[in-house]
Amino acid sequence: MTHDPADLTVDDYLDGAREMAAARPFLAHLLAEEAARRVDDPATARSIRAQYTDPTTDRG
Repeated sequence: MTHDPADLTVDDYLDGAREMAAARPFLAHLLAEEAARRVDDPATARSIRAQYTDPTTDRG
């Protein structure tokens, strides 16, 4: 099945991020970042980004 990425919605990207969160956190972060870029409301974009932080910067 082939999808045109232009046809994907914010919800599609967030669904993918949720599915990838445990197994592939960096991919989840990238999907969430794309979702955040596609929303018009800055507060919503910040919320999305806060839920899926970049796992490469979370090293203690």
